Amino acid sequence: MFKNYTINQTILPLDMEQYIPETDVAFAVNALIEAIPHTLFNQLEQQLGRPPYHPKMMLKIILYAYTQRVFSGRRIEFLLEDSYRMRWLANHEQVSYRTINRFRSHKTTAQLLAEAFVLFRRQLITHQIIDNEAIFIDGTKIEADANKFSFVWRKATTRYEKLLDEKSEIFYQTLYQEEVLPCLKEENQSDGLTSDQLEEAANHLEAELHEVEAQLPNEKQKEKQSQLKRKSRTYRKYLRKIQADYLPRKQKYEAYNQLFQERNSFSKTDTDATFMRMKDDYMRNGQLKPGYNLQIATENQYVLAYDLFPNPTDTKTLNPFLDSFLEQHNELPEYIVADAGYGSEENYMYISDILHKTPLITYGSYHKEKKKNYRANPFIVENWRYLEKEDTYICPAHRAVTFKQYSRRKDKTGFVRDFKIYECENCRSCPVRSQCTKAKGDRKRQILVNNTWRYFKAECKKKLLEEKTGSIYRKRKIDVEPVFGHLKAQLAFHRFHLRGKQGAKIDIGLALMALNLRKIGKYMEKKTSIIEKISSILTLTIKIELIFFQREGYCPTLLSIRFFFCVYRS
Repeated sequence: MFKNYTINQTILPLDMEQYIPETDVAFAVNALIEAIPHTLFNQLEQQLGRPPYHPKMMLKIILYAYTQRVFSGRRIEFLLEDSYRMRWLANHEQVSYRTINRFRSHKTTAQLLAEAFVLFRRQLITHQIIDNEAIFIDGTKIEADANKFSFVWRKATTRYEKLLDEKSEIFYQTLYQEEVLPCLKEENQSDGLTSDQLEEAANHLEAELHEVEAQLPNEKQKEKQSQLKRKSRTYRKYLRKIQADYLPRKQKYEAYNQLFQERNSFSKTDTDATFMRMKDDYMRNGQLKPGYNLQIATENQYVLAYDLFPNPTDTKTLNPFLDSFLEQHNELPEYIVADAGYGSEENYMYISDILHKTPLITYGSYHKEKKKNYRANPFIVENWRYLEKEDTYICPAHRAVTFKQYSRRKDKTGFVRDFKIYECENCRSCPVRSQCTKAKGDRKRQILVNNTWRYFKAECKKKLLEEKTGSIYRKRKIDVEPVFGHLKAQLAFHRFHLRGKQGAKIDIGLALMALNLRKIGKYMEKKTSIIEKISSILTLTIKIELIFFQREGYCPTLLSIRFFFCVYRS
């Protein structure tokens, strides 16, 4: 005899929620989106036309699809038909992939995601899953949804634009001397014509050409007719040169320069993406690919904030990322933890003096300075003897390296660093000159000392040697770095699926929140299993106590201890 199997008969319950386990990630998705204030969803409300799908429902199904490693709009549409979890979240609505993609790339979705991260962090703090003592920051580069060979380089653009300016300058001077064109350049303008000036020159040539062509039918003398025809042909040639060559190229180069901003390259298919070297080098030739530098802040492997930057390196991304974290969450924890890629004087100064927080960030030579060979090397300036009263260093040849002058340097971002320059009194006939300096001829060795940088390095060493701060820094490797592994290995997120910085930020935000929800789902499963195990043990203990309750010499406490010991051993 078999169990009853009839698929043509309606059975109860019809509610899909009854088939979903209590610890399923779908409930976590539903609870998170329901906690977002309704005022944010009202921005997508329309007064005219057919009522749109509710943004809550759209965000739920997309976010749940990301937790299941589904990123394509068409596959999300198929999942709506195939998965009863998706049907429950969508309330049995069938949404087209076009609608899904339009909603996913909408600017309001970015605001909803930002609010979701704020609410998620508050819940983690409320339930004491994180202690809000420190954030761990790290970055990785992810390939953009752009063509690998659609690159535009700043150096090439500058070189070709310079050649174009030289040609346009010669062209303009020729026409100006022939009195074909009026004076178009400004007084202090030394380079070639701008696109506006080229358009003005083209308009002037068109007007001259129309005037010449208007004179041709009325002119009866052959000599003057031939002169007008030659002039017409010349004007046409000049006009064609501007309209077909100079003007389009100049407009293109000017548009490129606006897109570059502070970057050295961009992709034509995703102008916000920058070409950079990726860790996933499939061709093993160091090929540059369009991508974004993803920065995340985590605690207990939960992503609390994220942002995208065009910088290939992490150093210059820390301060703006902390500003965005502070703007989003209105607070920063006490300790900012990051690796040596973020260690710089500017970052230390910004965190300590402006944000008034404690940086637990190493610097490039931190581990090198701890080695015995480094400390024993007499030619490293940090190992030289310093006479504080005389403000003098003693070199390995026991000669004085005295203070010479102050120096100030400014980097590309405008940050100023102050140095003290010291110079050796005499490097002639020095027995260790070849080991001490590479200066040629009779030049004396000079050293640059940045006391501010030395102070921050000493503070970093001091903090990392303390028990509390040292233990916090040691958590970095097991806190933030596994998140990237989970993102790429478990979630299979290797490249962006939306173009533009806004689309890419929404895409990675959905993926990172999906990671958080998957992790919180596993946490709830583990917590539920522990509670069930404890409740089953207590139930069995009560039953055994009831059995032996009437026996003489019965000790409930002793029996309970023995029973727990037996269960633990089994």
